[in-house]
Amino acid sequence: MENFSPAELRIFKRLNTPAKIQKFLNELPYHLADTVFSPRKVLRERTAHCFEGALFAAAALRVNGYDPLVMDLEATNDTDHVITPYRENGAWGAIATSNYPGCRGRAPIYKSLRELALSYFNDYFNMRRELTLRKFSQPVNLKRFDSQNWMTTEKNLWFIEEYLFDVPHTDLITKKMEKSLVRIDERSYQAGILGKRIKK
Repeated sequence: MENFSPAELRIFKRLNTPAKIQKFLNELPYHLADTVFSPRKVLRERTAHCFEGALFAAAALRVNGYDPLVMDLEATNDTDHVITPYRENGAWGAIATSNYPGCRGRAPIYKSLRELALSYFNDYFNMRRELTLRKFSQPVNLKRFDSQNWMTTEKNLWFIEEYLFDVPHTDLITKKMEKSLVRIDERSYQAGILGKRIKK
């Protein structure tokens, strides 16, 4: 599939459930470099940040018969987060890696993409302890980038990042709701940054 080697395909085929893909990503060191590795490079380098993890998960799902989807979660005064949504038994789940433990994967129990996106709300905060998640995109099927060899290229996949910036996003909360938000408490903050890597 799209020029993966037999050895690479064997690894992807072993990751034949969303849970196995999530476990694989959980065990990879999170890195902070300004890169967008293809799934092949993630496999070789054995490291990924959230966007690279989402692309890797989409490729692994594709090898195992799912659509390769990614979804952007848009924040204010914070960075966006990219997840890999999938459907199982009529419900949505997600595979994700993150520098924050609460922003990783989700079990397939959500009736809608809005419910799935909202499940990240209380875990999505900045260093000022503000809850920052505001919008979500519809899933983008990465098959649209097959001509650019997104799964195996050695080049950074900035074109996918740029595309995600431009797709329509749906509000999760109203402006009135936003005004009622308070900063998270110290205990939640400390739990939410457990194991966080810091750029040196």
